[in-house]
Amino acid sequence: MDGLVMPIILGVVGIIIGFVLAKILAKGSASSAIKVAEKEAKAILREAKKEGENLKKDKILQAKEKFIELKAEHEKVILSKDKKANDALKIVRDKESLLSNELSIAKKGNREIEEKKKDFDYRLEFLEKKKEEIEKLHKRQVNQLEVLSGISADEAKEELVKSLKDEAKTDAMSFVQTSIEEAKLTAQQEARKIIINTIQRIGTEEAVENCVSVFNLESDDVKGRIIGREGRNIRAIEAATGVEIIVDDTPDAIILSCFDSVRREVARLSLHKLVTDGRIHPARIEEVVRKTRNQIDAEIAEVGKRTVIDLGIHGLHPELIKMVGRMKYRSSYGQNLLQHSREVAKLCGLMAAELGLNPKLAKRAGLLHDIGKVPEDDVEIPHALLGMQWAEKHGEKPDVCNAIGAHHDEVEMKSLLAPIVQVCDAISGARPGARRQVLDSYIQRLKDLEEIAFAFTGVKKAYAIQAGRELRVIVESEKVSDEKAANLSFEISQKIQTDMTYPGQVKITVIRETRAVNIAK
Repeated sequence: MDGLVMPIILGVVGIIIGFVLAKILAKGSASSAIKVAEKEAKAILREAKKEGENLKKDKILQAKEKFIELKAEHEKVILSKDKKANDALKIVRDKESLLSNELSIAKKGNREIEEKKKDFDYRLEFLEKKKEEIEKLHKRQVNQLEVLSGISADEAKEELVKSLKDEAKTDAMSFVQTSIEEAKLTAQQEARKIIINTIQRIGTEEAVENCVSVFNLESDDVKGRIIGREGRNIRAIEAATGVEIIVDDTPDAIILSCFDSVRREVARLSLHKLVTDGRIHPARIEEVVRKTRNQIDAEIAEVGKRTVIDLGIHGLHPELIKMVGRMKYRSSYGQNLLQHSREVAKLCGLMAAELGLNPKLAKRAGLLHDIGKVPEDDVEIPHALLGMQWAEKHGEKPDVCNAIGAHHDEVEMKSLLAPIVQVCDAISGARPGARRQVLDSYIQRLKDLEEIAFAFTGVKKAYAIQAGRELRVIVESEKVSDEKAANLSFEISQKIQTDMTYPGQVKITVIRETRAVNIAK
């Protein structure tokens, strides 16, 4: 019907046009024009009807085709659903058949279990009867033994247990006494052997660290450029680096003073870049110092990685690696901390290998035992406890953490690694020349040994040798006899024991010689 509207409208428009044309034409031809217009209108109406019928037929055909398509799709959906339903039904039937087979097998198995249970019950009953017969026979034999021996079974049992206890106690006491004696004989010797072997297998160097660095210059003219107008350059360098720069009469050199080795190194490298470049002014100084500090941070990380790789330690947290690298720029009593930690790690690995422990874990604990000495901020916690906290924070094993915290007895030792780290730390730090403070006390101990010897009458010369382990005393033969020489050796040893504190033993050797000199002329 929608298709008929347009032709009808066109027809009506044609009629209107015809009427308008009829009015315009002369009155004489009005009737003929009307007839012609009517014919045209009828023709237009016929055409419109034909077009409407055609459009109607097309729409009906389109509707039929659409219906057929929808019907086909519907049939496809129904067929797919039927197929799925059939598949599901097949699966259910298969499961039913499987369950029926399993049930039949289970029933068969139950029958077998029941048969085995009956057989077991029969055998158990037979064993119970045999047990009763054996008990009766045992009671009869016990009664016969009681009659023959004149004592009851309980009394005989008590006597037997008592004798066994006494014998076991005697054997145990004998074994304990033997073990204690063997331990006394061998423990000290084995411990000394392990420590000596460890010390002999490590090669060490004397480490000396200062709080000042000397920066060499090509000429004294550069000093003025470093100081700058009214001292602005030197103040900018000191403010940026935190290092005191001392410019004195020393030719071709200036002194960098700071307790922090990292700051001194940053200042030294920054000055080298500034002097090489030639542009020295506050803005340039701040830029160079910032770049140098980043360079030092990268170098610290690289030193830590290289140290860990050299020692064969794996899986260390990146933050701990950085702390290991920072040890390069720290010192303890004049001893470089990284060198000390590397030395302790190697000693720990050697000693752990001698004792049959894990050398890699011992190296790890030895390397990390002093990481608490390199905090970036001031901390009031002892360095051993701080290092233990950092190790726990970054996922180290409990034995390693305990060894770090216990190497100065701040916490209780809970593993064998802790005493190993403590001993190796003492070996590395207490040897003569390792630390400035220890070197001073070592020299003072040698002087004290010689002064004690000179305090006795008749002593001519005294020499402390073998790193203070032996005291050679030369006496005057006129004042000291052989008997007095022996007594003098004993008296000096007693004096040293009461007046001095020292590690190990001191051997006192008194030498008395008599010379007869004549000249032939």
